[in-house]
This record gives sequence, structure tokens and C-alpha cells, in this order.
Amino acid sequence: MTDIPTLEDLTQARTRIAPHIHRTPVMTSRHVDGRVGASVFCKCENFQRVGAFKIRGATNAVMSLDDRRIARGVATHSSGNHGAALSLAASTRGAPAYIVMPESASKVKMEAVEGYGGRIVHCSSDPADRQAVLERVIADTGACLVHPFDDYRVIAGQGTAGLELIEQAPGLDTVLVPVGGGGLISGVALALHYASPGTRVVGVEPGGVDDACRSFRAGRIIPVPDGTSIADGLLTTVGDKTFDIISRFVDDIVTVEDFEIIDAMRFVWTRMKLVIEPSAAVPMAALFSGRLDAGGGRVGVVFSGGNVDPDHLPWV
Repeated sequence: MTDIPTLEDLTQARTRIAPHIHRTPVMTSRHVDGRVGASVFCKCENFQRVGAFKIRGATNAVMSLDDRRIARGVATHSSGNHGAALSLAASTRGAPAYIVMPESASKVKMEAVEGYGGRIVHCSSDPADRQAVLERVIADTGACLVHPFDDYRVIAGQGTAGLELIEQAPGLDTVLVPVGGGGLISGVALALHYASPGTRVVGVEPGGVDDACRSFRAGRIIPVPDGTSIADGLLTTVGDKTFDIISRFVDDIVTVEDFEIIDAMRFVWTRMKLVIEPSAAVPMAALFSGRLDAGGGRVGVVFSGGNVDPDHLPWV
């Protein structure tokens, strides 16, 4: 796939990955609605296989490969969810998955990658070293690169979450999506552009790593070096493909602070009884903080994942 995914690409991705993923539920809460003054519909990708939406894009990419290419395996760099998702997707086709991970990645995430059959190759936390190690792995193995987000096959797979959401909760005024590398929001924005063009798409990211917001305002990619946030799944700068789609199909991007993310995450845990990770709490934080005015409408929120280290909760 060399062009921006079409509606046909998204529907084909949906058919392709359906036997291998969950159609996750959309859940509501009177506590949430009362706090924000709107009807909020939460797409629970925390209930997805591997505990995150990443399995959608990884599976679409892996299932798109012909037998000759998949035989050599797939490779990527990842600090967590994408690596686990790609490992599981590759295992369904009996193929190896080589996951370049920084040595600083959490033990829980490394164990998940290995548990799904991935072969971890360590690198430092320096992006240049990560890229160099990945290129060496691909050269040595002949594996096919499946980028964590800047890949149209991955974007189309992530977009299936948007197609499901608009069917499960039709007539949404706005959908809020967390932004890291941009794969999820790109896919969801395309899905809503095709299937629900009247729905606004708003990205939300931590203020400490606001590259997407800055880039969106400036019309060009502006990296934020050494950015930090408890939402560790959102520390990546947007890519060329994802930024192009964001620029064209996303209506706005807002930022929230870490203390607001913690508040939202804890509220969802205690009131909705849902385990979500800090990255997944970012959109709800925008609603709770008032940084986005819901205006009494129908609002969709994508809970991107629920992979949390129970020994390192952000409010402890």
C-alpha cells in the first residue's frame, strides 16, 4: 500500500484481521457523563488482545504479506505494545518477529514480547542507535520492516477501531484519540472521514511531549527532544505519513498535564472499574480538565490500552 488508505483499504483490513482480534466493547458511565456534562462513549481497546489497539495494525501488516516475504519474518523497534502485537501476529503465521527494544524498557513489556514469541534485540535509548540496530537486524535476517505507526498497512488496521466505534455509538459529535506516533489517530481520522464525516476528530497528547500539537499548528514536523511524561506510550514523534493524514483529517490537537492524566486514570479505575494505562487516560483528561469543551454533545473516547505495571502505578 503506497497511498493514503481508502475506505476500501480499511474495510479489507477489517475483514483480514477479524479472525485474530476482538471487537472491543463501547462502555458508558453516568459518573463520567455527570462530570463532563456530555454523553461519553469509551471504546475499550484495553480489552483488546495484547491489551492494546496495536494488534489491529500489526495483524493487518502481517496478514498482508505473501508467503515468501513472511517466511523471513518481520522486524520493528518498540518499547512495548507494538512489539508484543507484532510478535503475536507473526506467531499466527509461524514466522519469527525480531523486536528491537531499549534496555530501559519495562520488564513487564519485555516479558510480554517474549511471551508472544518475539525475539528481543537490545539497544540503547538513543533513537539513532535504535534505528541502527534495527537496520542491522533486517540486513542479517531479511525480515520485513513493520513500522510501529508510519506504515499505511498499520494505519489501515488501526482505523478499524474507528469503524467499529461509529457503528457502536452512531451520531458522535467528537472523537478524542491519544497521539504518540500518530498511527491510531490517523486511522481513526480516516475511518470517520469516510464513515461519519460530520464527526470532529481531536487528538490529545501530554504537554511534556507536545510535538504533534506544535507540528499541527506550524504545518511541519517539530520534534520535542527529551520530552517526558507518565504516558510512556506517547513519547514518540509523529511520522511523515501520519503527520500528513493528521494535517488533513484531524480537526484539532490539545494537550494535558501529567497530574491531569493521573486524575483521569484514577477516576476511570475507581468509578468505571476499568484498568487503563496512562496513555489511554489522556483523552479523558482533556474532558475532565476542561481543556476540551464537550458542549453537552455525544463524545467518543478511545481507551488505547491497559498495559500497566501494577508495581509502578503513577499515583503511588
